[in-house]
Amino acid sequence: QVLGQIGLAAERILETASAIAQIDVFSSLAEAAVRSGYVRPELNEGNVISISNGRHPVVERMLDGEPFIPNDTYLSNDETQMIILTGPNMAGKSTYLRQVALIVLMAQVGSFVPADAATIGIVDRIFTRVGAQDDLSTGRSTFMVEMEETANILNHATPRSLLILDEIGRGTSTYDGISIAQAVAEYIHNHPRMGAKTIFATHYHEMVELSNFLPRVKNFNVAVAEENGRVIFLRRILPGGADKSYGIHVAQLAGLPRAVVNRAGEVLSGLEGKRHSNDKIKAASSPQLPLFVGEAASSEVVDELSKLEPDAMTPLEALNKLYELKKKAENNKSSRGRK
Repeated sequence: QVLGQIGLAAERILETASAIAQIDVFSSLAEAAVRSGYVRPELNEGNVISISNGRHPVVERMLDGEPFIPNDTYLSNDETQMIILTGPNMAGKSTYLRQVALIVLMAQVGSFVPADAATIGIVDRIFTRVGAQDDLSTGRSTFMVEMEETANILNHATPRSLLILDEIGRGTSTYDGISIAQAVAEYIHNHPRMGAKTIFATHYHEMVELSNFLPRVKNFNVAVAEENGRVIFLRRILPGGADKSYGIHVAQLAGLPRAVVNRAGEVLSGLEGKRHSNDKIKAASSPQLPLFVGEAASSEVVDELSKLEPDAMTPLEALNKLYELKKKAENNKSSRGRK
């Protein structure tokens, strides 16, 4: 009998439950905004994400009396499309990545956000490649899972997407990893279907060189200070690239035995010295070769290169042009050989 009476009123009950659920969500968001000092973001259909003094909504509430260090963010499809973020472990790179993603997500669900001000261009999806996990039951290693996640991002992201990439290529050898990381960054920047706004955190310091030839890549690093052999994490995101990862310092903080830490420092010094020696030998024994051999070939091909407009070319057109220039240079070389 009770069930029958409820069934007759089912429509009104469901409408009431839906209204109460919406009130619950909105009042909870409002209460969180008041308690934590959130601000109302501006949402628009532009291609810029601008956040002033953004904070991580979860981490800042878990700090026991320690102030959360806020940071600015500026991403734009036209100017700063990709941020290469370097810096030591434990310095706050991952927190920064996640806070940007969370602020964008909160803004788009209708919440106020943890920042002094925020202008958010609507994004279609937030893609993340973070953490390390495997799927041993199906024979997929940590690196395989990482590559599958990366492939999914590259195959589905659009210029409207936000990409949060934390350590691409770390599960394989150093040279393999650097090569994959750089190729992924170049693809995101150059492919006409991509152009997604991206924050790319990495320990591969070689990645900072991308800003020299990719115009929409900017370098940032997490600031640290060294004092009496100790590393102090300042948690500030500053322009420029980092040149050290301070991994041994973090190992010391984690409690590794002093003998292990000291030996790691000795090994690191030896490896760095060997690398510097190899670089000097390579530079001395391998003088820089000219791009084109012969004045005629150089003049003709370089003149043609200077007239190209890469931004107006499709990848296929660019590749065809490259083959055409290569063939022209080879023909000039053959002509000089016959003479």
